[in-house]
Amino acid sequence: MSNDEIFAAAYREHYWAVSRYVARRLDGRTSEVEEVVAEVFTVAWRRRADLPDAPLPWLYGVARNCLANAVRGYGRRRRLVDRLGNDDAAHGRHLVASPDAEAPGAWVHEALARLSAADQEVLRLTAWEELGVEELAVALGCGRRAASMRLHRARRRLRAEIDRVSPTTAPKERSHG
Repeated sequence: MSNDEIFAAAYREHYWAVSRYVARRLDGRTSEVEEVVAEVFTVAWRRRADLPDAPLPWLYGVARNCLANAVRGYGRRRRLVDRLGNDDAAHGRHLVASPDAEAPGAWVHEALARLSAADQEVLRLTAWEELGVEELAVALGCGRRAASMRLHRARRRLRAEIDRVSPTTAPKERSHG
C-alpha cells in the first residue's frame, strides 16, 4: 500500500475517534472541533510516511499538540475580548445556574479538574479513549515505563482528590454506649 492509501485508510478508520477525542477536550466549544480535527489530519497528511501501523495513538498525540495550539489561541481571543469589554459581564448580563444544575457525579469532574493538565490527559486517554499503556506511551511520546508511571501517579492523585471532594456516601457508625 502507498503512503496515500495508508493515510486514506487511517482517515476513514479513525476520523470519528479523533473527533470525539477533540470534542471532549474542547468542553462545549463545538465550533472549534472541526477546525482542530482538520489540523490533525493535515499534519497526518504531511507526515503520512511516518504513520505507524496502529495510527490512532499517534493521531491522539498529534491531536494533543493541535489542541494545545487551539487552547492558546482561544485564550488570546478571550483576553482580547476582555480588554475590549465586549463580554456578558461588562454589559450586566450574568448567567446564574439553577439549583438543580449540578450533574450527577459532578464531584468526580471537580476532583479531575483539580489535577494538573498532564494528569487529566493521562487519565482521559486511558478512560475516554480506552488506550492501554503501550498506546498511551505512543500518544504521550514517551516510553512504556514512563507512561505506566504517569498513569499510576495520576490515578493516585485523582483518588486523593476524590477523597477530598466526594460527598459522604457511607452513613457514620452509631456509637453504642
